[in-house]
Amino acid sequence: MFTPKYPQPDTAPAPTIIAAQTTAPVPAVHTPAPAPVASTPVSSRPAVQLTPGTALALVGGGTAVVLIVGTVLVSLLLAVAITGVSVAVTAVVLRSLVKDMHKR
Repeated sequence: MFTPKYPQPDTAPAPTIIAAQTTAPVPAVHTPAPAPVASTPVSSRPAVQLTPGTALALVGGGTAVVLIVGTVLVSLLLAVAITGVSVAVTAVVLRSLVKDMHKR
């Protein structure tokens, strides 16, 4: 009842690694030997390629997000300012009413 239940081991195939090629002996003529192939695993994800259209879409989307966030922040600041002014006016009115009550 209280023994842990372990998940099944991963059944994904192991990544394949491309072996580096060995170079032939260098001939008497000084020609550069080919560079060895790096042994990095091959990714199955496609590479992201930015075209002018997608770059323009990213710039437009970023501009829209900045404008929307800016509008929201300005609206919040305006709401705080209006609330502060209304609280200040209410305080002045109440102060004058209390002052008038003490005079009588």
